[in-house]
Amino acid sequence: MIPYRLSLGVGAFFIAAVLGCGADPGDKLSTTTTVPLKEEKQLAEETKKVKLGKNITLEIQGKKKRVLVEAEVCLREGILEQLLTRKRTKEHEAALAADIDVRDLHLALTLAGADAGKTVQFRPKLVAPSGTAVKVFLEYKKDGKVLRVPAQEWIRNIKTKKDFHADWVFAGSIFIPDPLDKTKKPYYGANDGDVITVVNFESACLDVPFLSTKDNDDLFFEAHTARIPPLKTPVTVILEPQTK
Repeated sequence: MIPYRLSLGVGAFFIAAVLGCGADPGDKLSTTTTVPLKEEKQLAEETKKVKLGKNITLEIQGKKKRVLVEAEVCLREGILEQLLTRKRTKEHEAALAADIDVRDLHLALTLAGADAGKTVQFRPKLVAPSGTAVKVFLEYKKDGKVLRVPAQEWIRNIKTKKDFHADWVFAGSIFIPDPLDKTKKPYYGANDGDVITVVNFESACLDVPFLSTKDNDDLFFEAHTARIPPLKTPVTVILEPQTK
């Protein structure tokens, strides 16, 4: 586990050094979808995009960084345990699915300035997930227009019908060594499908910063069907780490 985490850190250092992009704690990307043409052109010229894996891009604008994940709608009705899952894993309980290696997402978040915390702890006592807070936005096309909305608008509490009430944290999942071959790269737990969750999982890459277990009837969440576009609609998941 430790050698692989160190390799992520070293990789982050060298890529950041090459790009010359140090983090600025006070900067945050605007969530405004409409930008004057002159400013939009200037932003496009200044923005660097680094592809870090299939369907995962690190976007750098000056000293601001965010991660883009190309996904698609896979579920519009029913109970949700994930906002985003890995393709061909848990599409039956997630609104979005992406064809990615979640280790690439972990690396991208690290390069964007996020620090991995800890996944939920169930024993000896319950402890909520921790890590750098991450704002999540969803961008897609509707009637020829590009829309961007907070991810919380696609999720609601089953009982209260209110929108999901929190941002996510970069818990960092778990690294599982191969018991038969110690020279192999450790398996990344979130590749089982727990990419961005709304229910606590020990393997979650991004989780909620509170205890949200399957046993808590007050914290059951469902897809807000009326707000989710048709199945297979391409969606860019935008992750903005809230660095201090």
